[in-house]
This record gives sequence, structure tokens and C-alpha cells, in this order.
Amino acid sequence: MERANAWKSYGKKDIKKLEELCEGYKEYLFLGKTEREGTKYIVEQAKKAGYISLEEAIEKKKKLKAGDKIYAVNMGKTVALFHIGKEPLEKGMNILGAHLDSPRLDVKQNPLYEKNSLAYLDTHYYGGIKKYQWVTLPLSIHGVVVKTDGTVIDVVIGEEDTDPVFCVTDILIHLAQDQMAKTVAKAVEGENLDLLIASRPIKVEKDDKDGKKEKKDPVKQTVLQLLKEKYDMSEEDFMSAELEIVPAGKPRDMGLDRSMILAYGQDDKVCAYTSLVAMLNQKELTKTACTLLVDKEEIGSVGATGMQSRFFENTVAEILALTGNDSPLTLRRTLAASSMLSSDVSAGYDPLYASCFEEKNAAFLGQGMVFNKYTGSRGKSGSNDANAEYIGRIRGILEKEKVHYQTAELGKVDVGGGGTIAYILSLYGMEVVDCGVAVLNMHAPWEVTSKADIYETEKGYEAFLREA
Repeated sequence: MERANAWKSYGKKDIKKLEELCEGYKEYLFLGKTEREGTKYIVEQAKKAGYISLEEAIEKKKKLKAGDKIYAVNMGKTVALFHIGKEPLEKGMNILGAHLDSPRLDVKQNPLYEKNSLAYLDTHYYGGIKKYQWVTLPLSIHGVVVKTDGTVIDVVIGEEDTDPVFCVTDILIHLAQDQMAKTVAKAVEGENLDLLIASRPIKVEKDDKDGKKEKKDPVKQTVLQLLKEKYDMSEEDFMSAELEIVPAGKPRDMGLDRSMILAYGQDDKVCAYTSLVAMLNQKELTKTACTLLVDKEEIGSVGATGMQSRFFENTVAEILALTGNDSPLTLRRTLAASSMLSSDVSAGYDPLYASCFEEKNAAFLGQGMVFNKYTGSRGKSGSNDANAEYIGRIRGILEKEKVHYQTAELGKVDVGGGGTIAYILSLYGMEVVDCGVAVLNMHAPWEVTSKADIYETEKGYEAFLREA
């Protein structure tokens, strides 16, 4: 059962819309490399579209009605958008859910050290990565430093043309005999993913008694001096900092035909952005629409900002209260009656690694949005397995709206697997299926997507919010 290549159906009008969407997407990828930056960007766009904060609505005791738009933010890393429909919320919502976090290197709490006149930041990798892919790349530092008085300092170093960049070093091939004999998993150890950040010793000052003062770790002292001057930051402030190491540079069109995008963090920012655009494009709705963009998916959706937290449930309870119904039973009915697309990426078929895929059930770049009935690993372990009736209903919507779509699994049955946030939302009893964009190089520092798939996925998300 072959699916058509979406590019073959496009006229000039489609190409123009596709390129406009993808230009906006590339801007978002650059400005939202971390979950904090992504949340900030999303809130700015939501405000422009007429959304108000949940806190403001509660403070003003706003009585929500059809057409009202509300957003809620959790710890600066998770955001939920609600566009109130004509039907009571108890009839259910149409929900898009994606995640804002991506694999990266995190700076440890006591990270700064000097060794043999080189200064480093000690790191701990976040999410599933191939460690060898992160060496010798230009890297940037993004995040926040929070001082003891509560002052929050935003940090972005390595993205402007005039900024310095950083890297994790690797042994030269001439001396790599032992390294080359190791398995790929062991060739680069996690504790060796430390970031090289400086090599110049601090300038020695004159001293009246001793002639000169020698400082311990003079390169480290240079770093501390620069941090003090630029950010008013001390070494102790690393303890209350969240600094992420990500690839430096802007997303780029890929291919002579410019049909693809090469960028960091497309898992899962490609689904987050298309979900956001689909949400902001909604007009009058019958059912309430919701877009939920969360953190920590790459490490199991844990913690206060992950999908396993009560943020979403608590926010829906607040929304219900603003409609005049704060019954716990109504909350349960609302969640159980809802329909969701777990907006997450799928593995794109790579002909160079064909042995990892079962071709009849693989996702191909250019063939539209991808549905994964189930994820998990091997015997569907850890998976949400969507009902056939629900998939049939979604297919009907997409075919009516002439959206290109395909179905897939995440590789051959016994090769591996992965999970999403779908199973967590399904615990409420709502219908959920995974649906998103096919990605090559998934979890690598630079990932590849098709512009056609981005365009079709955004169209599909719009149709779902409007008609499901």
C-alpha cells in the first residue's frame, strides 16, 4: 500500500504557504532551542493572537465563553493553550500535545575546572544520544543563572556571529588506535563530554612585597572574571543555574532543491511549532481546542514540568471553574471525553540503514504526516495502542481535508523502540494516537525533516482541532 509523495500535488499557492510556514518554523527553532526559550516564544505568539494568561482570567474572575483564549505556563518550561468552543467542556476537548525538550548536554552544578591550562565545564548528557556525535562540533550555551536574591540572568553565548563558540574535543586519528577498537557506545565516555571554554590565564598583577601574585588555576580565574563582568556571576551561582549545551548556529534549508530543513532539536520542536500554528489559526470552534507543550519527555516525562505532573489536570480544573463548573466529576468527564493527537516525531526511512526498517511500515520523507498506532519497544512495551475506531475517525477528517498522511512503526520489531507522552494522557480514558513528522538523524545534534511533511502536518493538526 504505497502513499503518494506530497510534493507532486503542489501548485504555486501551496509552495508559497509551505515556504512561509517553514520560514517561521526556522525562526522558532533558532529562538527556542531550550524549553524555556520555546515557552517564551510561544507565549509571545499567543498574546499577539489574543490569548490572556490564566492568572489574569482568575484575578478578573472572567466568565469564560465561546471564543475566549487562555494560556497557562508552568515554571517557564511548559505551556497550555485553550480556545473555548461552543459546546460545554464536559463534551470533551480536541488536544494536541507535543514536547519542547530535546537531547543535549547539561552543565553540572559544580562544573568549572582547569586542567593543564585549559578550562572546562563538566556536563551530564540529557536524553538518548550517541555520545560520539557531540564531539568537535561548534556548541553554544543557553539557560539561566538564578542568584540568591532571586535575580534571574538569561544566558545565550555562541549564537551571534560575533560570539565565541565552544566544543567537546576528541583524540586525533593518529593516536586513536585504542579508541577505534572500542564499540561505538564506549568510544566516547559520558564523563569525557566536557566543554572546552578557555585557555588564557588571568593577567598577573603587580604586588609590592612579592613582585608578582601567582593565582591558582589562572585560566579558571579568567573565566570567573569574565562571568563576573558580563553576568555579575560567581562560581557559587552555578549551583542555582540551568545551562544547556546545544549546537551553535541557525537552521538551514537542506538540499539543492531546498526541500528539507537541517536543524537542532526538531524532535520535537517540529510538532510543537506545527501544533502552535494550527492552534493560533483557529476561528470559531464547536469543541474547545487545547495545545499542550511540555518538558522532560526525553527522560520519561517526569518531574513538575513533565507530562506526568498534575499541571494539565489542574489547569483544566481552573478552566472549568471559570466556566462556572468546578465539579471534580465534570473534570473527569471532560478529560475522558477528549480526543488527542500526541504530536511527536517518527523515524524517517533511511535507505543507507534499510536493515533497521520494515519498509511496508516505515515513514518516508515527503509522504505527509505520520501516524504511529503504537510505539513502545519489541512487544509494544510502554506503548499507547490507539483504537481502530479512533484512527478511522481521524482518517475520515484528513481525507475530507485532502491532507497527505501515512502510517509507520519505529523500525523493525526487535531492533529497538521508543515512547511518547501518549500513554500518559490515555490514562484519563481519552482517545489518543501518536502523530507527527518523519525525521532523519533523530536525536543527533543536527536532524533532517521534509518541508512537505511539516506543511501537511500543520494542515492535519488544524483539521483535527476544528473537526474531531
